Amino acid sequence: MSDVTELGQLADTVRAVLAKHGDREVLRRALESETGYDEQLWTLLCEQVGVAALAVPEEYGGIGAGLEAALVVVEELGRTLHAPPMLGSAVLGVRAVLSSGDGEACGRLLPEVAEGARTLALCWAGERGWDEPGVRVVDERLSGTAHYVLDGSTADTLIVVTPEGLFEIDAAAPQVARTVSPTMDPTRRLSRITFTDAPARPLGGTARTVSRLRELAWAALAAEQVGAADHCLAMTVEYTKSRVQFGRPIGSFQALKHRMADMYVLVESARSAAHTAITALSTESPSATLDLAAARIHCSQTLSAVAAETVQLHGGIAITWEHDAHLYFKRAHADAYLFGTPARPLARPA
Repeated sequence: MSDVTELGQLADTVRAVLAKHGDREVLRRALESETGYDEQLWTLLCEQVGVAALAVPEEYGGIGAGLEAALVVVEELGRTLHAPPMLGSAVLGVRAVLSSGDGEACGRLLPEVAEGARTLALCWAGERGWDEPGVRVVDERLSGTAHYVLDGSTADTLIVVTPEGLFEIDAAAPQVARTVSPTMDPTRRLSRITFTDAPARPLGGTARTVSRLRELAWAALAAEQVGAADHCLAMTVEYTKSRVQFGRPIGSFQALKHRMADMYVLVESARSAAHTAITALSTESPSATLDLAAARIHCSQTLSAVAAETVQLHGGIAITWEHDAHLYFKRAHADAYLFGTPARPLARPA
């Protein structure tokens, strides 16, 4: 599914489902739930749209629509702040299993992932971040702690990144302890998973496999950040049309028009950067590494700036728990650190 029209139709379909079944009340209930996301909404997205099957090849029971289609869904979820197991399981988890090259594991795990019946969680970061895995292997047994794991508290199967490659382990194994981590962002549930001499199945994988997973994570976050920033802009424009001060809507004041115009430029440039990076990753372009690093930096800065302006232009109401603006602000700052950042400033060769 690489046709622009088809991708647009997919985005419209996902947006319609989220609008009908994932409104603000659903999101607020999900924040307080045990899983951190609305399970009924996730089931609808899987059964009616097939979102969990998009990145799974047809030979393993999926749709085989490719990375671009899966990240269209991630962008729409970013717009609403819903965080079902799409990014952690249906994108990163699926790509990790596929990139391992283990056909038996693909045939065993991915059909259920495509149906939405199984979720995967990628266990990776050490205490200091994603540059060094937190789990070590001795005789195919895992020891150590993976931090900041997406969907870690609810996943059925864990895919563990180690210096020796990727490993698979049942999340319910007695040698596995899962703890929900306290976070600034209440819309995304992260976990800490500790392995104590846990027997695991090797999947294979190399240092390049891990590097590609990092690049995929950056591309997915860029898509999510564009969706969130675009919604912040729309929310701000709508508010300034209705908020009256000095006898006229505040959106009619030239100073606020300029600020919203700057927000629009940031959002559209971030959209271009994200789409360029996603296309480069999908086509394995020689410029992919640089394009992904650029998108990672620019999209993070854009969402942080746009979310901050959203709070400012909404005034005091934006920092109340009842309003959503502060949730986007928190997501912006949390996303800026998730999966790390490029190690050094970007410089294109002359």
